[in-house]
Amino acid sequence: MVATQDKSSKKMKFASSSAETEPTSQTTISDDSKTGRGMSTMPRVVKRKLQKLRPIVEYNKRGKGIGQAHSEMQSYIGVLACSRVPLVDKKWSEIPKDIKEKIWEAVDMAFVVGQGGKNSVLSSAAKKWKDFKSTLTRHYILPYTNDKEKLSQPPETYKFIEKAQWDAFVASRLSKDFESVHSQHAQIREKLEYNHRLSRKGYAGLEDELEETMPGVEIDRSTLWKRARQDKHGNIPDPKVAEKAKIIDELQKQVSEGKVSVYGSNDVLTMALGPEHPGRVRAVGSGISPRQYFNLPKPQRVSFDYRLKDSLRVLLQEETKKMEAKAREEALRMEARTKQLVEAEREHFLSQLSQLIPNFDPSMLKPRISQSPKNPMSDKASCSGGDGKHQEEEKKDTAKNGKHQEDEEKEEEKKEEEKEEEKEKEDEEKHDDKVIEVGDYLNVEAPSSLKTLCRMEEIGATVVAVYMRYLHDVLKKANMTSMVGFIDPATVSANSGTIADRSRLVAGRLQKTDGEQIFMMPYNPGLVSLTGFCFYDFQ
Repeated sequence: MVATQDKSSKKMKFASSSAETEPTSQTTISDDSKTGRGMSTMPRVVKRKLQKLRPIVEYNKRGKGIGQAHSEMQSYIGVLACSRVPLVDKKWSEIPKDIKEKIWEAVDMAFVVGQGGKNSVLSSAAKKWKDFKSTLTRHYILPYTNDKEKLSQPPETYKFIEKAQWDAFVASRLSKDFESVHSQHAQIREKLEYNHRLSRKGYAGLEDELEETMPGVEIDRSTLWKRARQDKHGNIPDPKVAEKAKIIDELQKQVSEGKVSVYGSNDVLTMALGPEHPGRVRAVGSGISPRQYFNLPKPQRVSFDYRLKDSLRVLLQEETKKMEAKAREEALRMEARTKQLVEAEREHFLSQLSQLIPNFDPSMLKPRISQSPKNPMSDKASCSGGDGKHQEEEKKDTAKNGKHQEDEEKEEEKKEEEKEEEKEKEDEEKHDDKVIEVGDYLNVEAPSSLKTLCRMEEIGATVVAVYMRYLHDVLKKANMTSMVGFIDPATVSANSGTIADRSRLVAGRLQKTDGEQIFMMPYNPGLVSLTGFCFYDFQ
């Protein structure tokens, strides 16, 4: 268990109940007995160990050791670090573990350190061993670099140092490598502007003293920082420190008046000195992290699954953008290629028409197509891609022509057989004109339907009627209408009744001929290769 300090008494507490009395002359620290600062052997601790008396080390609310037992323990750790650890030019991590274990066992036999005290004891031993080597270097080696006799023997104060270890240590401190390291550390030390005057008690001991002398007053970091730099008369000799102390006093006054608010790490000391260094907190001593002192929340750890999902989401977005850009590029390339192919097919189709149809002039058709105004019948009359309006018109045309055909059949039954041939000739010419009766085909915009036709795809009955009308006019000018007959495209389209109905209409139309005419009838080219061509032989 970690003991807390009893504010009502400064007596050292022991693990043995018989020792919880006023310490005797053997267990107290007597300032009168000090004759000078030398190598302490801590005889009081040794005597208590023989008596099996173990003082209890006390700690403050932040886990820092305080009180007389803690001070004695730190001194005892220093004695063990200097006397039991070899004087070698190595790091603490390179010291054998058995030596460190012996130091801990010696401290544990002399003091009740509490749970988790081993790490703090060994950390303190490492620092004191390093400070001991620094003291030897600064006071007993560097001042006598030109005096070989002074460096030939260990100092009188530290007679326990073996001569072989001393000679090796002196040689390492006089080397070029150490000279460079020493110079670097000296430059770093010069950058420290605000030096404290705490000696060995540290900030924890200072806070303990202030709590005794200032009961009921909250001791913050700024107060500790100022008091740690005052001399025994309460003055601050360093002018830089004195200037910062005035700023702290002014900020404390403003906080008490409510003019300035403090929260978390943004307290008075931070306002006066600037932001904290990462991982450290000023004016509280070593070993205290910002999270511990300011009670900062732990940073939330992002799960691996979330990071993986986020990475995949970003990757998918990037890949999607790449695919979209590639698709747009491919679409533009295909559109340009399609335009080239359609134009080539159109030119080829016009050349075929000029060969198949007498007196057909392709140069006359091209300007009419290109200069004609827009008419929605051409681009929107395809059976596969037309809009609903034109499909509805086609249905109306189909119904109208179907009804007209039925009326003709009834009329033919009533007429006499002797007038049948004459009637058929008249109906034939009328039928051809009516079948292809559309608006002025010169006002029809043809390129879209030509593209569809060149690709041998399905087109609407109205579009077919336009081309049939043009062909009929060409034949009429050449007096060839008696050679060619036409069948209404609406009567044979897919939307015109059943197959049987369409078959009867076609059969009735063929019965009106003299057997020598060539009939032009649109049909579904689904089984015809797209690269093939369909033409009519008038021979």
